[in-house]
Amino acid sequence: MNQTKLQRLRFLGFSEGLSYIALLGIGMPLKYMYNMPTPNLIIGSIHGILFIAYCIWVLLVKAEYKWSFTKTFWALLASLLPFGTFVADYKIFRKQ
Repeated sequence: MNQTKLQRLRFLGFSEGLSYIALLGIGMPLKYMYNMPTPNLIIGSIHGILFIAYCIWVLLVKAEYKWSFTKTFWALLASLLPFGTFVADYKIFRKQ
């Protein structure tokens, strides 16, 4: 399985985006509407690990592909917005 750093970043972005949507769409409603904090803790922990991995991997890809500050900024900002990593994959990563 010989993947490039960019392919791994795309996978991490997809995984991080799904975990963010799961956290907002499943974990938060269960916590605040049904007083069930455990799913939020589990989903939140997974999302946190994927978020950190995504940010680190963006910096690794930046160094390898010599991305500009602007491209790196948008790739990192995408991790903070729901569906942002999916948009980054389409607009930034796929074009590389």
